Amino acid sequence: MPDSASLLSIGQVAERTGLSVHALRFYEREGVLVDPVRRDPAGRRVYSENDVEWLTVCIILRASGMPLPAIRRYTELVREGDGNEEERLALLRAHGERVSAQIGDLTRCLDLVNYKVGVYEDILADRAAPCRPASSGH
Repeated sequence: MPDSASLLSIGQVAERTGLSVHALRFYEREGVLVDPVRRDPAGRRVYSENDVEWLTVCIILRASGMPLPAIRRYTELVREGDGNEEERLALLRAHGERVSAQIGDLTRCLDLVNYKVGVYEDILADRAAPCRPASSGH
């Protein structure tokens, strides 16, 4: 166990990770922390730097759209230790494929948005252009 000087309170972890105290308790209940949350002599939760690093991984996986059950499974595999790397790899590859597909979808969406922005910029630029005198037919 890390020395008490390197332990962080739930509030400190919330501040460092951007998660709310409620979300940290939820992650604990859902079993997505590799190590059990320790308690200080007063019964308050205390976290290590390793906990913060793991939570950062979970935050990124969650932000990328990985469902909580998949994060929980990944956590279980990590908790089990060596010998299941093939399953971890398969889980992460499958998720990576989903993220790549999402990126493709979002890129197509962005292309449309950018096209529409260009259309409206052209319309507004035409309206703002000074009127030109009619040409003499040349």
